[in-house]
Amino acid sequence: MRAAALPFILLLGALGSSGIAMKPHHEATVGQCRITAGSKLPADTIQALCSEVKRAIAKAAPGVRFDAEVKALSASRLSAMLTVNGRKLPEQHFAVMDSNLDAASVRRFAESLAEEVATAAKR
Repeated sequence: MRAAALPFILLLGALGSSGIAMKPHHEATVGQCRITAGSKLPADTIQALCSEVKRAIAKAAPGVRFDAEVKALSASRLSAMLTVNGRKLPEQHFAVMDSNLDAASVRRFAESLAEEVATAAKR
């Protein structure tokens, strides 16, 4: 019985030491996102905002620790305070001049934050 289990145990040991078996399936998102003054935004925008920020940062700067506090200044203006690897970045501002925020503008905002996080992580 022990002899039959030995190849299986050796295989598990080899996989574990190579990192294949134990690798987390999603280590890219290592941050938090919070929205303040969300009552100034439509419900669908609020729902998409943090998930879009996390997605963009995970793509641009995988594994980087971040904290994003997004503030809705109005239905067309946002600001964000970012902390990357424990270091605070300057406040980021975003505005849409000709209408309210929509899915495309939320995506652009998230991508601009992700670019800032990726740049700060390289310093």
